[in-house]
Amino acid sequence: MDKKRFSLLVAFIALFSFTVKAQEATDNIRINHIGFYVQGPKVAIVVDPKSEKFSIIPVGGKDTVFSGTLKKMGTWEYSAENVSKADFSKFTKPGSYILHVQGIGSSYPFEIKHSVHYEPAKGSLRFYYYQRASIALEEKYAGAKFARKAGHPDNEVYVHASAATDKRPEGAVISSSKGWYDAGDYNKYIVNSGISTYTLMNLYENYPKYFDTLKLNIPESGNNIPDILDEVLWNLKWMITMQDEDGGVYHKLTNANFDGSVMPDAATNKRWVVMKSTAASLDFAAVMAQASRVYKKYNKAFADSCLKGAIKAYAWAKKNPSKLYNQPMMNSKFNPDIQTGAYDDGNVTDEFQWAAIELWVATGKTGYYEDANIEISLRNGFGLPGWANVNTLGLYTIARQQGSDFPEQREMLTLAKEKVISMANEYKQYANNVSKFGIPMGMSSGDFGWGSNSFCANEGMLLMQAYMLTNETGYMDAAIASLDYLLGRNGTGYCYFTGIGSSTPSASLGLW
Repeated sequence: MDKKRFSLLVAFIALFSFTVKAQEATDNIRINHIGFYVQGPKVAIVVDPKSEKFSIIPVGGKDTVFSGTLKKMGTWEYSAENVSKADFSKFTKPGSYILHVQGIGSSYPFEIKHSVHYEPAKGSLRFYYYQRASIALEEKYAGAKFARKAGHPDNEVYVHASAATDKRPEGAVISSSKGWYDAGDYNKYIVNSGISTYTLMNLYENYPKYFDTLKLNIPESGNNIPDILDEVLWNLKWMITMQDEDGGVYHKLTNANFDGSVMPDAATNKRWVVMKSTAASLDFAAVMAQASRVYKKYNKAFADSCLKGAIKAYAWAKKNPSKLYNQPMMNSKFNPDIQTGAYDDGNVTDEFQWAAIELWVATGKTGYYEDANIEISLRNGFGLPGWANVNTLGLYTIARQQGSDFPEQREMLTLAKEKVISMANEYKQYANNVSKFGIPMGMSSGDFGWGSNSFCANEGMLLMQAYMLTNETGYMDAAIASLDYLLGRNGTGYCYFTGIGSSTPSASLGLW
């Protein structure tokens, strides 16, 4: 709900008759700004409550429709706040509401309804469209606010000296268009494309019937390919251009330095493909092997080419197992120092394992299975996924193969399933029994590093993998708690999904 509508919220009654103006909504009630599923968990966190009671009141109404007792949780170490929990999961009537605590005030409004997160979910997927390079964003797809001219055609990209070969010497020109811009700059990186592209294809693999009909209003909508896979194709086709003829894959396509705060069409600095790396080649191999499975029923020739590229990239990495990325400092006029995002990774064991797993599942060849060395790693070799920690993505792929065409590895498939569940159990138990905010986020202080929302999202993804393997709602409930964190039940009270919710980082900074 926007600020103008929110300012019109009427007075309401909690324990006694009194009025509370909408602009007095407090950030001290940390709640999912969007809302809750009818039959799902419904939890808010209240900071330093002055009362033991809370009330649920319809937006625009007066009468309390649900009330409950706050549960004291203690001090959350990450915000040093004394908090209590308001649990209204038993309230299941659809509608728009606010939560009130006497002496604290009212929450931001929220909804209870089926498919409550449908529009935010579509928005998060459409974000990739807005990140496209080499294309104008037309108003009919991007809206008047975000329509823009095309930037970075990348049809004349130079081979940096760090990437030069006899066939492609320094200064050679290649075409490497399409792809997605990185989070905060106009460069394109293979390594973090790995986990992003895998995640979207994994989403499709898990829920194909849903995504077969989901329309995202992108230029390709209406063709014979689901919109989510059309969006992934924009990045896959760029990734394919980043593979050299020998199979190795350039680490990134980049300016020498970051652009300033300019629109894409005004950013016209020379662009380079930089250094082939083991990590980039293995991430490429894993994603392309996965793509060969996902796209086979839509375009077999494309799927076959993806698998061919994956095999070549993996072979290059085995011949070059220690080509770890370092920022090239050339001290040359023609080949400048490179000072953009490094995405360097000093340990590529997990990349080797992920690529081997994806190639094994794609081809059934035992050599890849043997390379993956899965049984040993199942003891302690997997952790929460991130761009530099990717072998658990392969574990998700393995766990989904229960009852499939790998009878000789049936015991290993069972162990992989058990490992995913065991990892998810740690986050579920932490959320239910340890966290003062009742969320998986915070099991380690490292959860709050750079890009911390991705940690939260990956925790939710792990929990959903466990739910799909077990059908136990406790995992889904913990995953929903991760979503609640992203949408407002966190140490700031902001909805981290900018542009929706009553208080977002962009709104507070005056950016919209």
